[in-house]
Amino acid sequence: MAMDVVDYEIKGAEMQYVEVELDPGEAAVGEAGSMMFMDEGIALETVFGDGSRNAGGGLFGKLLGAGKRLVTGESLFTTVYTNEAPAKQRVAFAAPYPGKILPMDLRQLGGTLICQKDAFLCAARGVQLGIYFQQKLSVGFFGGEGFIMQRLDGDGLAFVHACGTVVRRELKAGQTLLVDTGCIVALTPDVNFEIKYVGKIKTALFGGEGLFFARVTGPGTVWLQSLPFSRLASRVFAAAPQRGGSREEGSVLGGFGAGGLLGNLIGGDDE
Repeated sequence: MAMDVVDYEIKGAEMQYVEVELDPGEAAVGEAGSMMFMDEGIALETVFGDGSRNAGGGLFGKLLGAGKRLVTGESLFTTVYTNEAPAKQRVAFAAPYPGKILPMDLRQLGGTLICQKDAFLCAARGVQLGIYFQQKLSVGFFGGEGFIMQRLDGDGLAFVHACGTVVRRELKAGQTLLVDTGCIVALTPDVNFEIKYVGKIKTALFGGEGLFFARVTGPGTVWLQSLPFSRLASRVFAAAPQRGGSREEGSVLGGFGAGGLLGNLIGGDDE
């Protein structure tokens, strides 16, 4: 079936959301929990699988679609937002963390886009969500975030989310780029994806970049993000107190508050 053709507007700077305009009868599919607001004339339905009209196959087709999403670490369910009103209606989807929302016209990209497993935000109804396994065993053993990715198929609009600043690189035939695996947001399927060993143990152990890089070779297009969410999460975890209580900023003694070491001393609690 033909894809729904939707109009959209991306708003915001660091914390963006995309507002999708639906004509009567049109629908959009969103990742579970991504909806921000919607007009009253839009009906929502939580469905098993990817919400695509092309799933077919009855229960088996739905189970297959849901299974693909489960492998990529996503929810078994997606939500379909359908305009049942006689006039245009709007629904908005919010980004889950600071970064950019990227509109991807699958028709212009050849019908397929490969993206990180947590990058998909929403799409026009008809876009199919699947999984993409890297073919090389080295990617599977050492690629980490880049091994199991999402595959978006169709000729409509899809929206993916990246953390931080986004860079789009057009690679010519034979042109190669070395990238941290977590910094890859999406790529066209004609890009060759491999894992390259850093080569020096000292660099791997003390350089902070890990043992392996992603080696992407053109021709094709690659979208990169400056701050992988896994890196952001690890920094937040490292800065959080590990033994409970609170960690006040600005003092190695734990702050000047009542819960800090200095506060305890002044209050006479350290006896």
